[in-house]
Amino acid sequence: MTSPRTDPVAPVHVTEPARSVPLFASFDVVVLGGGPAGIAAATAAARLGAGVLLVERYGFLGGMGTAAGVTNFCGLHANVHGTIRPVVHGIADDLLARMRALDGLNEPHLIFGRIHAQAYDMSAFKCAADALLVESGAAVLFHALAAAVARDDDGRIETLFVETKSGRLAVRGRVFIDCSGDGDLAHRAGVPMEKGDDTGHLLYPTLMFRVGNVDAARAGDAWRTIPQLMDEAEASGAFRFPRRGAIVRPQKHPYEWRVNVTQLRNADGSAADGTDARSLSAGELEGRRQIVDYLRFLRARVPGFEAAYALDIAPQLGIRETRRLIGEYRLSGDDVLSCARFDDAIGVNGWPLEKHVAGDVEWAWPEPGSRGYNQLPYRMLLPRRASAGGADNLLLAGRCASMTHDGHSAARVSGACFAMGQAAGTAAALALQAGCSVHDLSVDALQRRLVADGALLG
Repeated sequence: MTSPRTDPVAPVHVTEPARSVPLFASFDVVVLGGGPAGIAAATAAARLGAGVLLVERYGFLGGMGTAAGVTNFCGLHANVHGTIRPVVHGIADDLLARMRALDGLNEPHLIFGRIHAQAYDMSAFKCAADALLVESGAAVLFHALAAAVARDDDGRIETLFVETKSGRLAVRGRVFIDCSGDGDLAHRAGVPMEKGDDTGHLLYPTLMFRVGNVDAARAGDAWRTIPQLMDEAEASGAFRFPRRGAIVRPQKHPYEWRVNVTQLRNADGSAADGTDARSLSAGELEGRRQIVDYLRFLRARVPGFEAAYALDIAPQLGIRETRRLIGEYRLSGDDVLSCARFDDAIGVNGWPLEKHVAGDVEWAWPEPGSRGYNQLPYRMLLPRRASAGGADNLLLAGRCASMTHDGHSAARVSGACFAMGQAAGTAAALALQAGCSVHDLSVDALQRRLVADGALLG
């Protein structure tokens, strides 16, 4: 990257002139981020009669599932006492049914002989999510990036400021739900957050891509042989790969395959940081360079891929970890591996620890034959109270919820995000109805509503 021009007498900061910001509208519930958590949160709150606005930075919904080209739902299933079955229900079921009706959902496929994941068509996800939100009655503001937050004299979050093509706008709300993945709203509100493990190391991001024109008959079960072919190619000196643990799988149409193999790092070897503009920019460039190299390997070494081409490259890096809430409870790796139970459960996570470390992916699973999933406590959605530096009208759901680095490596995936989002949206609407803080909401009432709406609490 070219170094910026520096002026030794220039100030380090530039003062932005004060300005009056137009009020876009006021809502009962404002949700930031339109990924699985945000989709579920906005839908749940709207279905319970709240006036809801979902604010999304792109022109479509789906979060990492569309903007980062993930094209694969993880965590919808768990290996329960040796039997793989769906464990995330409610709004997720509604969305999946809509995607299936659009012929955009694969049957679940087996991973490592232990658990299912489910591939999908990105366009079907986008269209099904649109219909789900519109029919719920929620409003959506696309192409809006969170810029700042204002609090009232009591410390409650009062206004979210967003940058749009119309300029900066103000959105007022009574309850806010941060489903941004990066915890942008909470961070700008000064709520305590953390990043990475005890030494600050983040899970490494990936730039996803898809290849087209694969000869499916010749490729066969290529996902089984590609890791060995990579080892052989690297040993020969002809290729070098950014990481082991490549995931190359067919999509809905067998001539299209998804590829999860790139790994993006900074010059010092640390993971590219999704909250750092320079790191993100360098990561995008490096990701596309790695894609060109890997496509060359597929064509040269993998049967059935000789005429394959890059069908599409995701619009942005697939970010696995940035800011996480330091909340009322932090879900831990031990909670995942021990299939922990919680009295305030609002959903479940059936995905194992999936740690994207330098050059590899490390997995850790609950004991074979165990229940296979951990419950997700309501407290992991709650920041500390305003009196302790948090906020009384804020919830966080998705990968920015309160988890340790290891716990996050499991519960950051889409299945748990759907569960957390539905719980957060439901809690926001019920708290408004009861006239109480989200901290003081009856957990029993929340759980009864979630079960009535189809959620599995485990």
